[in-house]
Amino acid sequence: MKLTGDKLSLPNIFSYLRIILIPFIIYFLSIRTVEYLFYALLLFGFASFTDFIDGWLARKLKQESEFGKFIDPIADKFLVISALIAIIVIDPTFEVLDLWMIVIIVGRDILITVMRWFAIKKGRPLRTSRFGKFKTAFQMLSIVLIIMIYMSKRSGFFETHEAVPYYIMLIVTLMTAWSGLRYLFTNWQLFFPEKKVKEDSKSNEN
Repeated sequence: MKLTGDKLSLPNIFSYLRIILIPFIIYFLSIRTVEYLFYALLLFGFASFTDFIDGWLARKLKQESEFGKFIDPIADKFLVISALIAIIVIDPTFEVLDLWMIVIIVGRDILITVMRWFAIKKGRPLRTSRFGKFKTAFQMLSIVLIIMIYMSKRSGFFETHEAVPYYIMLIVTLMTAWSGLRYLFTNWQLFFPEKKVKEDSKSNEN
């Protein structure tokens, strides 16, 4: 099964835009002044907003496609993972050993991408859940919150414990891992040939 659909439709352009904004967000985060953190916050907030508007536009304009269903979550993954990696690398409170969080988050998204590709090739739908969408929204909200914490510390407006970003990242990591396990549990059949799945279903019926 091919990724059909207009690759330059308006909803897909919004997905591309999320990817294009990534280097600018990382650059602004790396400077770590209040002004540039604010720019990073604005860009990330806008990029996150496009995640919700592209799906709405696709339904509104009747431009839903297999390509759109594939590129939309890919753009989300690139945006979120890039921001999380930048936070861990830039924040001095994080250590090299804390990269295990990124390994889990990236590993989960690679797994889901592979499963999505298998589903497309086999012409079968990938079983999703609302929890997956909630996970993405929570990741984006957590990144916004962490950037705001950085801004408040830099400006001296509000001081939080230095471990707060770490625990936010920990919650994000655990939620991401749980989401991946749910996907794997409901879509494990994609990793087996069609005949084996059919034979297993017949044996279960007997």
